[in-house]
Amino acid sequence: MAEITIRPLKQSDHADWRRLWTDYLTFYETKLPEEVYAKTWERLFAPGEFEPKGFIALLDGKAVGLTHYLYHRSGWSLVNNCYLQDLFSDSTARGKGVGAALIEAVRQQAAKAGVTNVYWMTHETNATARRLYDHVARRTGFIEYDLL
Repeated sequence: MAEITIRPLKQSDHADWRRLWTDYLTFYETKLPEEVYAKTWERLFAPGEFEPKGFIALLDGKAVGLTHYLYHRSGWSLVNNCYLQDLFSDSTARGKGVGAALIEAVRQQAAKAGVTNVYWMTHETNATARRLYDHVARRTGFIEYDLL
């Protein structure tokens, strides 16, 4: 059985992070300017309670997945919430527990910070991810709206 390792991103992960995040954005048919890549990478290592953080997943030593998450305040709680913003596992690793392991790593890290509400969203057509999400979390029924 393949060994999954989840650990915080390191500066030396830049090439793997960029490859995985580009694949994630491509999955969602999105392209971002180079300056967004650079600023996101910088923010992942910036100090501050509300700066994004990240984990990378290794399968038998090869980088195959990533997640970004961030904490934010809420008017409904005295403690922060944790938004799992991006979650990606490359196609070679799907079905091997990488996504679930990344989610669990975020849950554990949030718990260490005293945060119990970890949440995320996905597109309604992302059936593969939704199978995992339906297994590891509860669906809230909320619908997202954006002002463009």
